[in-house]
Amino acid sequence: MINVLVVDDHPVVRHGLVAMLRWEADIELVGEAADGPEALRLIRETQPDVVLLDLRLPGLNGVEVMRQSRSGAPLTRFLVLTTYDTDEYIGSALAAGAQGYLLKDALPDELLRAVRALMQGGSPLEPSVAARVLGRMHQAETGEQLSQREFDVLRELVHGKSNKQIAMQLSLSENTIKSHLSNIFAKLDVQSRAEAVAVALQRGMV
Repeated sequence: MINVLVVDDHPVVRHGLVAMLRWEADIELVGEAADGPEALRLIRETQPDVVLLDLRLPGLNGVEVMRQSRSGAPLTRFLVLTTYDTDEYIGSALAAGAQGYLLKDALPDELLRAVRALMQGGSPLEPSVAARVLGRMHQAETGEQLSQREFDVLRELVHGKSNKQIAMQLSLSENTIKSHLSNIFAKLDVQSRAEAVAVALQRGMV
């Protein structure tokens, strides 16, 4: 069972998400919040597996909610659901701890797949965001370049694939994928999948 918390200040959007999630047998809604402070309180109290999080919130924005939740809910995963797809918003959200990033015009099935992908270790990104990441990745001018195979792995990572899925896609073993990810993390000086994308954005790699 995937425990989900919905955070959005627009009642129509929030209620629509709640109604959709309640139809899913493997998802349990643990609460809903309309502002940042309430979201932070509920995250700490309910320890949800996944938070569907808007970035523009009264009282405390989504980025600050993620930052302040790190110590109190270290296992909670954040799926940003927003209308903004600029580098500023994407980079800030991923750097703050978002594991996924979708736009509000995503189809219900896409959103549900993203929630489940987070639980499997994926990092689902909105196609337009993924395209931006991949399109500008080749423009990177950093001290230590990624190899072509590392770029292939990072490309699949951007698409929200788990290690197992990347291994199948590239016809490699999971251990090899883990090795490539370690090299990518080392070259980008990051500790996680989401941070890899965030740092790449901030450095102009993506």
